[in-house]
Amino acid sequence: MFKDLDPLLHQQLRLSIISLLASVKEAEFTYLKDKTQATAGNISVQINKLADAEYISVTKSFRANYPLTTCKITAKGLTAFENYVKALQDYLPPSAAKKKSPEGR
Repeated sequence: MFKDLDPLLHQQLRLSIISLLASVKEAEFTYLKDKTQATAGNISVQINKLADAEYISVTKSFRANYPLTTCKITAKGLTAFENYVKALQDYLPPSAAKKKSPEGR
């Protein structure tokens, strides 16, 4: 009856990261850290898990001699996120509009 939810995305911080990345072209580590209010260590671990699953790509470089980590959602990650949202919708009750008959009763 209910579809299984992707266990990788079912964790709150990973879901936050993937949903942020789904709405932007790419994001720096500090942006994701600020938006999620996670610790650097925790977000780093979760980014690695998403990268290992090929849900995101991670580029490491330098800006003014400081490390710069940039993340971008992959096609696989976007599909996984969309499937997760669709599966989650199955858990929601039908809307009042869908419950009404064509006559509005």
